Parts: sequence; C-alpha cells; structure tokens
Amino acid sequence: MRKSLEAGLKSQGFWIGFIGRQWLLVASAAGFLLSVVYARKFPVYSIKEFQILAVLFSLFVTVKGLEKSGLLAGLSRRIEMGKALPVKMVVATFFVSMVVTNDVALITLVPLTMALNIRRKDLVVIFEALAANAGSAFTPFGNPQNLFIYWFYDLPLLRFIQTMAPFSLVFLFLLILGSSFIKTEAGLQATAPTILVGRMALFHVLLLVLIILTVLHVLPFATVFLVVLSVMWFDRTALRVDYSLVLSFFFFFGIADNMKAILAAEIAHSKHVFILSALASQLMSNVPVALVFAKFTHNWAALLWGTNAGGFGSLLGSLANLIAYKIYITQGKDIHPADFTLKFLLFGYAAFIVSAALFFGYSELSIDQMVF
Repeated sequence: MRKSLEAGLKSQGFWIGFIGRQWLLVASAAGFLLSVVYARKFPVYSIKEFQILAVLFSLFVTVKGLEKSGLLAGLSRRIEMGKALPVKMVVATFFVSMVVTNDVALITLVPLTMALNIRRKDLVVIFEALAANAGSAFTPFGNPQNLFIYWFYDLPLLRFIQTMAPFSLVFLFLLILGSSFIKTEAGLQATAPTILVGRMALFHVLLLVLIILTVLHVLPFATVFLVVLSVMWFDRTALRVDYSLVLSFFFFFGIADNMKAILAAEIAHSKHVFILSALASQLMSNVPVALVFAKFTHNWAALLWGTNAGGFGSLLGSLANLIAYKIYITQGKDIHPADFTLKFLLFGYAAFIVSAALFFGYSELSIDQMVF
C-alpha cells in the first residue's frame, strides 16, 4: 500500500514537472485536439508550413552547435570586460539576438551577468530581456515569429527591415540611455570559469551563414537538408535541441487552419490586427499568436509589430522573458523574487506602452500602405 502510494506520488510529481517545463507543448497539443474535435476535420498543412518547420529546426540545430562550441560565451566574456558594463551587456544582447535569436542571446548572456561581481544585476537582466526582444525584432531570423511571418508572406528583406527599423532602433536608443544610468561595480568574480572555444565553432558559423542565406531566399530550400546532414555527420551533439518547440509549431499550424475553418473571417484593419495580436501575446506568447493570426490577415506589417510589441509586458509575452526571469531567480543570491517580478513587469509594460505609441504614430505615416 505504501509503495503504491509513493509510486502514485512520484508519477503525479513527474507529470506536474513535465507540464511546468513543457507548458507550451501541452497547451498547443490540447488546443490542437480541441480544434480537431470542434471543427470535425484534421487540419491541412501546406508545403510552405513544412518548409518553415524545417528551416526552424535547422536554425535551432546550428545555434545549438554554436552554443556548445563556446563561441558565443567566449565572445560575451570579451564584451563584459572594462567600463560601462551595463551598456555593453545590453547592446551586446541587442545585436546578438539579431543573429542567433533572443532566446539564445539571453541563455548566453544572462548567466554571464549573474557571474559578475556587480550591484544592480536585477536591472541589468531586465534591460537585457528588453534588448533581446527589441533586437530580435529587427531581422527575419531574430526570433521564431519573425522567421514565420517573413517566410509565410514571402517578404522582401529590405521591406521587412524598413518596417521594423523604427521599433528596434528607438528601443536601442532608449535602452542605451536607460542602462547608462545603472551604476555598478565592475569586475569578474575570481571563480568565473575560463571559456574555451571548441574546434567546431567555425563549422557551425559556416552553417549559420548557409541558414541565413536560405531564410533570405538567396540559397534554395534544399540547403536546410545539407545543413542537418552535415551536423549528423560531423557533430551529432548539436541535434540535442528543443524538439518540443518544433512540435508545438506543428500543433499551432493545425490550430490556425482549423480556426480559419471555424470562424471563416478575416481581420482587416491594421490597428485591430496590432491590438489583438499584442494583447493575445500577453496570455499565450507571441510565437503561437503569429502562427494563428497569419491565417486571418494579409496585414503582415501590423501582425509583425503586434507580436513583437507583445513580447514586452507579461512573463508569457515571450519565451525570452521567461528565460531571463528564470535564470535570475534560480541563479541569483540574496534576491527578492517579488521585488524583481514587480520591476520586470513595470519595465516590460512601460516598453509595451512605448511600442504601442510607436505603432500608432508610425501607422499614420506608412504602415497601412505596407499591406499586400
């Protein structure tokens, strides 16, 4: 009796832990099943959606290889030396996230920030989270929702960058200005480990270049298979990516197709698209919102702004927010979780309001003309 009770408790603990770690996968799978039952149809997947999944997977694999090679951590270690540390860390997060996604930028830089012997780590980490969301918004491969929107709507690169330039560059200025007021006592801890860059770093840099050129339609889609096969042959450890995230994308594509069949409507006005996508991101994260809303609107510019603005605000707005928050809470010493959470939300929603003001100001000038 006692053994069966202990086994039951262990099983219950396992499932609670699994749901806590894989909440996005669980939510997407549940939504997928509900949409199938309600619509009484299995969703139809397009070739383009499978291409997006393949590109995302190859990008995840390449970035994982860069991460494991120590190249990102080594570059970050060099950046954090010297004066004006908060500004340098925030700017580095902004630009790193443009290339290797906001999640990876924070996974690399926030632990290094936590290893520093400085005051006001809380503010530095919060500004890094904001910088990751702002910087990743600037490029098609900076975050998953950008890559999806860029590929789904078959957008020209210059037009994409022109659309997001006001968003990202205004936040870059504000973050540099704000972080310059953060007073710290710079200096690495004596116990900070030396970071060695592995031999495979150059290999994964070359693969990342191939993926970026594929995303930009310079190279054919088949390049992603070459990248994955190369990794399988030369560095299989890079295949240890978050497969649950790729599977979540698959489920959300299905939800979007069934939702379109259920509602049979289109959101037309750019301001409605922006407001709904930005607010929906506060509850279910900006990546799934982009996947679902794309089926209902041709207004890619408003959706792009809405999902990137939605990354600010709540902890659920972007997976990057959860990453920065979790690292600080679990690795910090003498921290006050409630105080940090309040600061994180205050700065996040301040950025959310600024991004909304930017959109409405910018939309009056040009964004309504950028709809296909």
